[in-house]
Amino acid sequence: MPLLAKAAIMGVVEGLTEFLPISSTGHLILAGSLLDFTGDKIKVFEIAIQTGAIFAVILVYWQRLQATARDFGRSAQARAFVRNVLIAFVPAVVLGLLFGKAIKAHLFTPLVVASTFIAGGLIILWAERRPAAAVRVHSVDAMSAADALKVGLAQCLAMVPGTSRSGATIIGAMLFGLSRQAATEFSFYLAIPTLIGAGAYSLFKERALLSAADLPLFGVGLLFSFISAWACVRWLLRYIATHDFVPFAWYRIGFGLIVLLSAWGGWVDWRD
Repeated sequence: MPLLAKAAIMGVVEGLTEFLPISSTGHLILAGSLLDFTGDKIKVFEIAIQTGAIFAVILVYWQRLQATARDFGRSAQARAFVRNVLIAFVPAVVLGLLFGKAIKAHLFTPLVVASTFIAGGLIILWAERRPAAAVRVHSVDAMSAADALKVGLAQCLAMVPGTSRSGATIIGAMLFGLSRQAATEFSFYLAIPTLIGAGAYSLFKERALLSAADLPLFGVGLLFSFISAWACVRWLLRYIATHDFVPFAWYRIGFGLIVLLSAWGGWVDWRD
């Protein structure tokens, strides 16, 4: 298969899985192995194309983001919104810098990936059984700084492979009292600094691996990540208006079993 076609497929996988609670990392590892699209440069590619998915979020929420920037100096609500996103962003930055290398060295194993997929599915099932009275925050603007910090700490769990950044933030926020809609929306907003920061840091850190010849590869991945993420985000916002996350829980459990089976059979290296 042509290299650019592989990049396009990986972009679609990234865009479709980044904002669902099913772990984009796990799906990229599986897709990369099946496509024979692996290596140190590809690891940078997988992180960099997250930026394409984030552009989709920015497009969907452009009016809100534009209004926040415009009203920041005169609106307490706009300042509180920015404050909460920054508060939630900081824990992952700190813990990522402190423990990122150790996590990659020791936790990227089939047992860990499968366990986090299955455990995450069970936690989603538990979260969806909470009583309606447990919901105390129905919109992003009603969040306190403490709520934002809790969600930021939950996002740190996503450093463990197979957990899912979206899954950790959405389900964590729900367990902390946010409605399903508010949790999902805040997860989208929090993804903007988190994924842009991760992509920029990875490109800078591994710049020696890259050259101008890689631009078409990265460009195709970014484009298809953007298109598929835009479609996925719009679909997810409609979905959560009338549905819960239970189907994703069972999907995670099934995917965890696939990880164990594929690792046992030796046809996927989950340490990538």
